[in-house]
Amino acid sequence: MILFPAIDLKDGQCVRLKLGDMNEATVFNDSPADQAKSFEDQGFQYLHVVDLNGAFAGQSVNGKAVEEILKAVKFPVQLGGGIRTLDHIDAWLDKGLARVILGTVAVRDPDLVKAAAKRYPGQIAVGIDARGGKVAVEGWAETSELDVIELAKRFEGVGVAAIIYTDIDRDGVLAGINWDATIALAQATMIPVIASGGLASMADINRMTQSDTRVLAGAISGRALYDGRIDSREALARLKANAG
Repeated sequence: MILFPAIDLKDGQCVRLKLGDMNEATVFNDSPADQAKSFEDQGFQYLHVVDLNGAFAGQSVNGKAVEEILKAVKFPVQLGGGIRTLDHIDAWLDKGLARVILGTVAVRDPDLVKAAAKRYPGQIAVGIDARGGKVAVEGWAETSELDVIELAKRFEGVGVAAIIYTDIDRDGVLAGINWDATIALAQATMIPVIASGGLASMADINRMTQSDTRVLAGAISGRALYDGRIDSREALARLKANAG
C-alpha cells in the first residue's frame, strides 16, 4: 500500500483546509517545491497535489507552483483540481505529471474521462469526494444526488488507474479515515481505491496494515504529516514491513 503525502495549493502556497473550507486554510510552507523535495527526501514514493483554487475556478490557477514541484523532484506526481478538458489533460501530462485526477468532470462529462483513460492508460484517476455518501463537485461547493458507488461503477473497464475517495466530513480535522465507507467502495469496484480525508495518527497507519485494508491501493495524508502526528519514516517502515 502506498502512503501519499499531500500538497494542497492555495494562492501559490502549501496549505491544508478544514472540511474543505477555503476560508479555513493553514499555511504550512511558502514553497511547495521545497515541501515536495522534503517529502521525497523522507522516502515517499509518490506525491499527491491538489490545486484548490483551480478546483473552484475550473482551470489551472497554481500551475506555476506545480511546474516548480515537477522540476524539484524525481518521484511521480499526481494532480487534481480544475482539470476539466482534454486540452488540460494533454498539457499536464506533457509537462511530466504521472497522473491527473478528474473530479467534477467525472460527474459532468463522464465520456471525457473515458476518452482520456483510453488515450492515456494508467494515467487517469477519478477523484470522488463525498459528503454524507453523496458526491460533491466544484471544489466541494456543491453536493449532488449521485451515490459514490454508482459513480465509481461508471468507470469500470475503461482504463481508469485509480479512484481517490475523500470523505469531506473528515478532511483536515484529524478525525481518522472513514475506513468502513472506503473499504466498502473498494469491495464494490474493480478500480483500485486510494483513501483520502482524515488520516490522523500512527493508529491510522497501523490500521492500514490490517488484513481488510488490503483491498485498498493506498492512502493520502496531509495535516498529520505536517504537524508531526504521523512520523513519516516510522510510517513508511511499518507499511514496508507489512508489505513484506
